[in-house]
Amino acid sequence: MPNYNGELAVQLFDKQITRVTLRNDQTDAVTDSGIAPVMPFVTLGETIFRGNASVTNGRFEFGFVVPRDITINVAPGRASFYGKRGQVFLDKTGVDTTIKVGGINENAPPDNIGPTVRLYMNDTNFVSGGITNQNPLFLAFLEDENGINTASGIGHDIVAILDGDESNPYKLNDYYETELDNYKKGKVNYPFRNLALGLHTIKFMAWDVYNNLVTAEITFIVVGDDSITISNVLNYPNPFVNYTQFWFTHNKPFEPLEVQVQILTITGKVVWTRNQTVTTEGFLSRDVTWDGKDDFGDKVGKGVYVYKLTVKSMVTNTKTHKFEKLVIL
Repeated sequence: MPNYNGELAVQLFDKQITRVTLRNDQTDAVTDSGIAPVMPFVTLGETIFRGNASVTNGRFEFGFVVPRDITINVAPGRASFYGKRGQVFLDKTGVDTTIKVGGINENAPPDNIGPTVRLYMNDTNFVSGGITNQNPLFLAFLEDENGINTASGIGHDIVAILDGDESNPYKLNDYYETELDNYKKGKVNYPFRNLALGLHTIKFMAWDVYNNLVTAEITFIVVGDDSITISNVLNYPNPFVNYTQFWFTHNKPFEPLEVQVQILTITGKVVWTRNQTVTTEGFLSRDVTWDGKDDFGDKVGKGVYVYKLTVKSMVTNTKTHKFEKLVIL
């Protein structure tokens, strides 16, 4: 189709494997003739690559490094393709089962360097220790010279451990995909659901295709939706000369908020006040800026000042505030 231009999502699978049912329905486990047997079935092997490629004039190309954790015997794998274009909507799907998977490259160049990772909750403006709702989206941006391992070798899964519960890890292999036309970079998107209110920690682990490990942690506070909550209140830059920006995280994305910032001297005299309505797509606001002048437009003196940040929800009519310090040079 020489007129087809769009994007292609591809998954390559290791050889088919035989599994058995778990017989975890206790009502069927025991029959008149004894314990019910487990039942074998054949299914696709582990995903060895999940990526995205550009389709230009009907053609596409992609490359990747095969993980060390594939099973060694050579046999047919499977490639599944899903193409989409946006001009006149037209999707296409297909598979290829002639691809052989297996073997070892004994001359592969060495790699002893693990991946790099950046962790966020909901969006990339999140700062560790901030607040979320009870259904946050966990984001992990990974990068490695040879790519990330999704082949599920023993102990080499992409996993998240919530609040130190290592007996119940979240396996995230199926939630990882590469950037468009770049197998060296990719991200994990995992939606947590119905988390308890309070402080939580996620420990994240991933491996590159050479089985080099990266670990990282992120903390966050889950708050309810009834009242407005703010955290991570700061101004940047601080100290400053010409301007500063007021940042805070909150639990009311997509909701209009009334924000007031008051600058006070150490003795409590108000020198500047700003009232502003803000709406953010994520949980971070940095919409209010101060140029270091008072309410009359005059430059205030150098030194230490106190500011009061007040945030009010226009939906629930609840509000909260916090005091912090700033320095003018």
